[in-house]
Amino acid sequence: MTNKIFTLLIVMILSALSTIAQETAPKVTDEMTVNADQNKNWRMGQTPYSAKPKNAWELGVHAGHFLIDGDVDRRLPAGYGFGVHLRKAIHYVFSVRADFMYGQAKGLDPQLWSHSSKGGGLVESVFNDYRTQDGWFPAHKTTYGYLALQGVVNIGNLLFHKDRNKWNWYAAVGGGLSSHKTMLDLKGGSTAYSGLASISNAGDLNTKAGRKDIKAAIDAKYDGTYETESWKKVGIFRLGDETNIHLVFTASMGVSRKLSQRINLGLEHQVMVADNDMLDGIRFRTSGDQTNNNDLSHYTNLRLGINLGNFNKVTEPLYWLNPLDAQMNDIASLKQRPVFDLTDTDGDGVIDMLDKEVDTPAGAAVDTRGIALDSDGDGIADYKDKEPFSPPGYVVSKEGVADVKCCITMDDVNKAINAKAGATKSDDCGKWFLPMIHFDLDKATIKPEFYGHLHHVATVMKMCPDVCVTVQGHTDVRSSNNYNSSLSYNRAENVVNYLVSQYGLDRNRIKLMYGGEDTPMVGSSKREVEHYMNRRVEIRVCQPTDSEMARPEGYVPSKGVKSSSKFIGNKNSGF
Repeated sequence: MTNKIFTLLIVMILSALSTIAQETAPKVTDEMTVNADQNKNWRMGQTPYSAKPKNAWELGVHAGHFLIDGDVDRRLPAGYGFGVHLRKAIHYVFSVRADFMYGQAKGLDPQLWSHSSKGGGLVESVFNDYRTQDGWFPAHKTTYGYLALQGVVNIGNLLFHKDRNKWNWYAAVGGGLSSHKTMLDLKGGSTAYSGLASISNAGDLNTKAGRKDIKAAIDAKYDGTYETESWKKVGIFRLGDETNIHLVFTASMGVSRKLSQRINLGLEHQVMVADNDMLDGIRFRTSGDQTNNNDLSHYTNLRLGINLGNFNKVTEPLYWLNPLDAQMNDIASLKQRPVFDLTDTDGDGVIDMLDKEVDTPAGAAVDTRGIALDSDGDGIADYKDKEPFSPPGYVVSKEGVADVKCCITMDDVNKAINAKAGATKSDDCGKWFLPMIHFDLDKATIKPEFYGHLHHVATVMKMCPDVCVTVQGHTDVRSSNNYNSSLSYNRAENVVNYLVSQYGLDRNRIKLMYGGEDTPMVGSSKREVEHYMNRRVEIRVCQPTDSEMARPEGYVPSKGVKSSSKFIGNKNSGF
């Protein structure tokens, strides 16, 4: 029986070892917490505390060495034990464990005990056959079991220098109910053993080797059949008047090693204490000294823990998670953020942090990215171009002057006059650079510094009454796709409403589109300045593939977003 149990445990351990894999810090999503809204608000900085993660139950099996420390010397190995437990974390340090154990232990005393009629401590009726005998060497086999509820405290996951622990030290205390049955080897066949006094001379009782020799002589005499049930204390509670029940206190200490996200292996020693001095079948050393010293049970065991549940919905048990992980990561993220620097080296109105061309000459017109404008698209920046608005389709010189082979026509004269007068015809419209605007984190409100950009867009649209403009909103990659779709729609709608309400533009000339987080301007963004560039609304002359987009599915209008002729700023929740 013992060999089968330990073989099964070894097979389970080897199976667990085969699943060991390199792990990264667990990612706890909002849906994996007891309050998804609280956790979402915490990530956005709107509440100081994250929500508690939903965590797995641990189902465990255990097996090991069981012995009884009482009046009778134990055999070594004394016996075996095995059982199961179910554990649930209440928080990161404290958890509750229900534990069941069943075991068997044997003992053999090398000292000769005598009946009370001869002054010895064998006072119970089961020893009456030894009234006339020289004595008896106590030999017992005890079957034992308990069911207990325990509180477990661990501190191994309070880590300051790494993301997670692989070792955990813990201690547990609890209480429950225990039961036992003790059988004694009193007889050889149907009669009590006799002539045992001479065995005491087989060895020196005061030495280990001597005690071993005495026990060997006893084993040669005894038949190894535990045929007599030990005496039972009267007047105590029994289940069905047969099975004795005792209240038991348990205390244990252990260390466990995580093998994978799902499996851990622990070594634990547990002591069980009850008001019971009959675990080894013996109570008193002499008839005159009937002091009641309760027997103790010891159980040293290996525990294999298996975390139950779907790790897409729950985390590992909290005693394997570092409660400081999120805070440490937030601190590291804050340290990585660049200091906001308003330096504008080339004085073009675009700070160096956003400027794609930091050495633009003084006085050169630039776009929102700080790149020098090339209004006619001939490859020569306006500040170098002697003819910034060269007619399209002609070869230009190094100075940007178009090589017009034909003589000037009346149409050319009219175009030049109209250009000087600021009345560009629609034939020349659509070749303008239209700016983009950016938004703060968690906002769809148009920032005042971009009013000038939208004034430029409105001016171009008034100069080109036949031009159609596309307004497309975007977000950075944080938050969910569905949420970001609504937010990018809100940003684009705010811009459309602003152009319509402030400048009286025809709403039909504007196509509203949105892309959420799908088309970032800066890919793989990690720094805040890169996220800022992705939180934008792009404005361009309508392309053939552009079309008005309906509100996203599941859209809920944010505060301040209104499809009316009057623009109202928006404070939206999002990124």
